[in-house]
Amino acid sequence: MAEHNLPGRPPVPLTLRRSPRARRISLRVSRLDGRVTLTLPRGVPEGEALAFARDKEAWIRDNLAAAPERLQVDIGGLLPIGGELRRIEPGAGRRVVLHPDRIEVPKEAAPRRLQSFLRVLARDRLAAASDHYAAALGVNYSRLTLRDTRSRWGSCSSQGALMYSWRLILAPPDVLRYVAAHEVAHLREMNHSPAFWNLVEQLYGDYGPPRKWLRVEGSSLHQFRFGD
Repeated sequence: MAEHNLPGRPPVPLTLRRSPRARRISLRVSRLDGRVTLTLPRGVPEGEALAFARDKEAWIRDNLAAAPERLQVDIGGLLPIGGELRRIEPGAGRRVVLHPDRIEVPKEAAPRRLQSFLRVLARDRLAAASDHYAAALGVNYSRLTLRDTRSRWGSCSSQGALMYSWRLILAPPDVLRYVAAHEVAHLREMNHSPAFWNLVEQLYGDYGPPRKWLRVEGSSLHQFRFGD
């Protein structure tokens, strides 16, 4: 990958990547974090791709303007946890403490400590949901990992490994449970066939609302930055 800037006020960072499968130059603006990516076929000069981006500058800036604002998480701010907004307040001790309407965080390195706490909480709740659905289906998974993924909320490998975005802890609980049911269903159906969706419905119930929530609101979970 190569990094360039599209001139202007402000300059727009561009990521150039080559793909052996690409047949033409393509341009993508991520709804999750505003990253602008130019994909080039092999043999196409970088200058040609940059010229393509300059021609599309108005489109790029319009899409960036529509992207969710990036919010730095810190003391005094608001953060959704389990779909409920909590105010981030300084804690008296060394531990992060979650309350119904607020979360207390040690002042020192507050964003990093809060992120670590949320990742542990996400693992606990995703593991509990995955265990529940795996038991209902009579299957086992090999391991569970968390990442800060940009393009998917979860995945299931052919070896039975489950992966989830830790940011699901920010979403309403039914959304987190739906993603767990979705990935556990892949332990039996490694596809998105009608049989797979019947299995998701068998495990979770009506998955329409949480699936729609992710499609409409999911990108907002990526606007929160923890000093990274």
